Amino acid sequence: MAETVLPAQFDTLLSSYERHLRGQRNLAEHTVRAYRTDLLNLFTHLGRLGIESLDTVDLRALRSWLAKQHTLGQARTTLQRRAAAARVFFAWAQETGHIATDPAANLRSPKIRRRLPPTLAVATAAQMLDGSIAAAGEAGGPVAVRDAALLEVLYATGIRVSELCGLDLTDLDRGRQVVRVFGKGSKERTVPLGTPALRAVETWLGKARPQLATGESGRAMFLGERGKRIDPRVVRRVVHRSLQMTEGAPDLGPHGLRHAMATNLLEGGADLRSVQEMLGHASLATTQIYTHVTNERLRATFEQAHPRA
Repeated sequence: MAETVLPAQFDTLLSSYERHLRGQRNLAEHTVRAYRTDLLNLFTHLGRLGIESLDTVDLRALRSWLAKQHTLGQARTTLQRRAAAARVFFAWAQETGHIATDPAANLRSPKIRRRLPPTLAVATAAQMLDGSIAAAGEAGGPVAVRDAALLEVLYATGIRVSELCGLDLTDLDRGRQVVRVFGKGSKERTVPLGTPALRAVETWLGKARPQLATGESGRAMFLGERGKRIDPRVVRRVVHRSLQMTEGAPDLGPHGLRHAMATNLLEGGADLRSVQEMLGHASLATTQIYTHVTNERLRATFEQAHPRA
């Protein structure tokens, strides 16, 4: 899709909008690229309709764009994302005075039937973590100790793999037993760390990290084998390998441990807003997916155990 076919106003607005996403909303580069791709798709469609000014865009034109995507076989998730990108863009355009009214305010997208994500039962998670601690004790190598610590942290806190890799030594508060995390958009939050996780981290920092540290380690809490800040791909391999060695565990990545932590918290009686705060979700609606998981388990238990289910 060549950018040169865009009407001049759309091209200028898109550049301005990208600066807004980077500078004011502080979004990650891959998120900015995703917005740009979706809007390029929209603007190209509008250009083919003969629409060259934002003021002449109406709801009918936006709906025709989504309909076109549907005929091309785009998934519902893609249509939903593109509709959301259009709504956010036109809301910004109205706020900044580029248009008087927002044509995307009533733009609807197909509802997605969410598939319940696989997750870990509490006993399975404990088995995985106990196995990693045992392996660290038996092998005694710094990598095994590191792996045990990062698994404990991922499950205890539910932080994203990027957040784990971004942790610095100064982000750990031993006295309060919390870690400081910088999430999406560089938003800072503080997350509790359980006693087993804190113990594993202290073992890593006190005995194993110095064996891997080099002049390039800086303040990074978790290190790769060459002493640099650990790479997300390494963390994913650690999680996959640990779960493969755990009987009855599904094949999950770091995000699966995030799901497990949230699900187990809710099943243990935690309120949804507390879980939202720990996960760093901007919207409570994002956190509510975990209520679907727990409700599904409740239904399965009911059907299995109740005499009149």
